[in-house]
Amino acid sequence: MRGGSYQGFGMLALFMITGAVLGGILGEIISGSSLGGMAPYLVKTFTIFDLPPVVINLYVLKLVVGLALHPSLISIAGVIVAIFLFRRL
Repeated sequence: MRGGSYQGFGMLALFMITGAVLGGILGEIISGSSLGGMAPYLVKTFTIFDLPPVVINLYVLKLVVGLALHPSLISIAGVIVAIFLFRRL
């Protein structure tokens, strides 16, 4: 039964990533419209970590690798909703 727990973790990660992306898209839609005074607080991003790009030059192939996590409140809410939906399924 080891595969079952791994599969559950992978599905949870997929749900969380999907929730964050959909929340980010919703945040962009909200920032484009005028929903009142609440929109700037929902779409303000917070820097969790930011790894600067690292260039690996292999003379035939150049790789640039970096990672940044800047979630907004609405994308965090999307992750929470995704976890809730995952637990319901």
